[in-house]
Amino acid sequence: MKKTILSFVAFLVIVNIYAQTATPGEYHYQKLSLFDVLPVTSSDIIFIGNSITDGCEWSELFNSINVKNRGISADRTYWILERLDNIIKGKPRKLFVQAGTNDLGAGHSPQSVAGNIAKLIDRFQAESPETELYIQSIFPVNNSFAKYASHSSKDKEIVEANELLKQLCALKGITFVDVYSKLVDENGKLNREYTNDGLHLMGAGYLLWKEFIEKYVN
Repeated sequence: MKKTILSFVAFLVIVNIYAQTATPGEYHYQKLSLFDVLPVTSSDIIFIGNSITDGCEWSELFNSINVKNRGISADRTYWILERLDNIIKGKPRKLFVQAGTNDLGAGHSPQSVAGNIAKLIDRFQAESPETELYIQSIFPVNNSFAKYASHSSKDKEIVEANELLKQLCALKGITFVDVYSKLVDENGKLNREYTNDGLHLMGAGYLLWKEFIEKYVN
């Protein structure tokens, strides 16, 4: 089993060597400067990711000041890797990760996404081993809204990335949370009940997400 883990992760790392040269925008650094001055403690439950995470009021949703939002709109997995220090230093009780949509939209491979998530897991297991990690699936998209074309055309890549993340979590002993299956319709698209643009969630979508993961949060 150990050899299998090393082979799988080594494959992801090799695929992930290729340059990821894009740089974040102003909003990224604005939020990052705020996160750098806000404390993370060992009592906290952290949600990290992109705009889908950023857009939720997590502390209100779970009625707890210890549930904290560390999402940044437009974030990608390799930018998330660059901003982990403050979170790891705080050694939070739990970390929920939901990321990869923007990587795929920018043309990166499912293997690249899984490789970066593997690096995130490795850092926490080495530097904050008491933190419980929950890797959430990449959510489905819906191209019928004719918006976010670079993202909403990645149905197959999302399914492939989620399968890689599921395998990675099984090998690493991490919980994989398949929210995708709760949001997808019979055509393999993000259910129109939960979105108004084919990518982001409306209130009903966040409530469904919350109900599904509540057992892990609590």
